[in-house]
Amino acid sequence: MTDMQQNQNNITQQNQKLDANKILNLMIQEVVGREASDLHLVPNYPPMIRIDGILYPLLKDTLTPQMINAFMQIIAPQEKIAEFEVNKEVDFSYTSAENLGRFRVNLYYTQNKPAIAMRRIPLRIKELAQLHLPQVISEFINYPSGIVLVVGPTGCGKTTTIASLINQINMTMPKHIITIEDPIEYIFPKGQALVSQREIGRDTLGFKLALRSVLREDPDVVFVGEIRDTDTAATALQVAETGHLVFATLHTNSAPQTLERYVALFDKGQEVVRSQLASVLRAVVSQRLIPVTGGGMRPAVEVLIANDAVKNLIREAKYYQIDNVIKTSINQGMIPLEFSLAQLVKNGYIDLKTAQTYSLYPQEIANWL
Repeated sequence: MTDMQQNQNNITQQNQKLDANKILNLMIQEVVGREASDLHLVPNYPPMIRIDGILYPLLKDTLTPQMINAFMQIIAPQEKIAEFEVNKEVDFSYTSAENLGRFRVNLYYTQNKPAIAMRRIPLRIKELAQLHLPQVISEFINYPSGIVLVVGPTGCGKTTTIASLINQINMTMPKHIITIEDPIEYIFPKGQALVSQREIGRDTLGFKLALRSVLREDPDVVFVGEIRDTDTAATALQVAETGHLVFATLHTNSAPQTLERYVALFDKGQEVVRSQLASVLRAVVSQRLIPVTGGGMRPAVEVLIANDAVKNLIREAKYYQIDNVIKTSINQGMIPLEFSLAQLVKNGYIDLKTAQTYSLYPQEIANWL
């Protein structure tokens, strides 16, 4: 190849990158402007955005693998591209040009072609009231120690809820907050607290290692992005036992299922684990995000507060009785999911049929109306 041919190739690549930059910025402007939750870039499909749980095409034209590769070169650091080529998938965060938007990004392959999924992360952390969450949840930041679990399916706002709680601590209390995330999503502003945000792969090699060293970093509050395995679950309990307040997420559908799943992560010594969990558990928040009439999303939540009855049931592995404790303890701040769904129906946000599709006990919703 001659020098002239090489220069022409370089110019062509630069022009393609400029075009890709322009297209990517236009798509991000649409995502942010229309308050979409996700942007999907998949070969042989048009760009798709998710609004209120529904996918819509953003353009008529379909994407080519070459276009997606160009987008990938813009948004992904080189070390992430190298990791992607080895592992076939990778997660990271991306802040767009001119700070238009921040995203959690997943690169993956589909039929041997690259694809991109981008979850929008609002630049401003909302307060719980702005998220339409019950006031009782805000009280969980006042626990001096213990563990608070926020659970639910993917995309239900777990991280957003915890970010709101942590930012409330950040802005009002002189604490040391350490987050362990994969990847870092919300960036916390400077407040009264000292905030150390650690990203898996960049700042630490894994949740297990980060949690083992966290006790030497003098934290008051620790956020574990996700409890995925036995080591993480065990160390989170240890951190809570040693006088720290821990927030963590799990992919479970209810408070009783969360507690049963947490203990089931351990093959041995489950009786000891149940005793540990009972002693440090403070609350479980299980939530869903539901499209409402007229557009937008509203959360439906189940709130379990670990009173003496709940702690005894955990120790005895009687998880099936916890639902009844929640239903009979509303005066203590607990909230059954069906009660929360019924409130959405009463206030005209959703109809009864919609509420029932999001409930584990659909026949019970009518009892709260």
